[in-house]
Amino acid sequence: MAMRNTIVVIMAACLMAVGTQARSVRHAAQDKKEEAKDAKSQATTTAVASAGEDPTYKIGPQDVLKIDVWKEDQLTRVVPVRPDGKITLPLLNDIQAVGLTPMELANAISDQLKKFINNPQVTVSVTEINSRRIYVTGEVTKAGTYALLPHMTVLQALSSSGGFTQFAREKNIYVLRTENGKQTKIPFNYKEAVKGKNPAQNIELLPGDVIVVP
Repeated sequence: MAMRNTIVVIMAACLMAVGTQARSVRHAAQDKKEEAKDAKSQATTTAVASAGEDPTYKIGPQDVLKIDVWKEDQLTRVVPVRPDGKITLPLLNDIQAVGLTPMELANAISDQLKKFINNPQVTVSVTEINSRRIYVTGEVTKAGTYALLPHMTVLQALSSSGGFTQFAREKNIYVLRTENGKQTKIPFNYKEAVKGKNPAQNIELLPGDVIVVP
């Protein structure tokens, strides 16, 4: 009888240990997901701030804009840029946004609102950048889509991807770039780049570039 009780106690302890380990694994996986989500959110926030600070930033399709019209709450709103490059506002209907800076768009909206409002004061800000994206894939900790910051280089983009896995071939990284319908492969040697060798390979990225870490 004592032996049976001992066996039951041992089995219960083993089951509790297995359950605790499983919960730890689940929590660790959840923590990693949260870290990746936070990193992407931080990158997007930084990109939006950079767009606001860069007067030359050109609005692109699927960007999200905040239109502020002073003392006109009914006209103040957040609007997405449609795939056709336009936004829709009350009184004005469709307005071309793609290819303009926020200041240029604000001036265009203000000019058209003069038909309805005396001396309209318009401010345009970019709240989400969805038109300028790059992609990091392969043997990195946080593969995925990242907002393209102004003048971002390959090395800067890789630093946002959480580091390499143990299988990464850091000397054989490359960038896939599509221009005029043709795809080119641009080699990048990480070990050389971090030592300051061959700086020309640390190119400035363009929207749609894919960094592959084999």
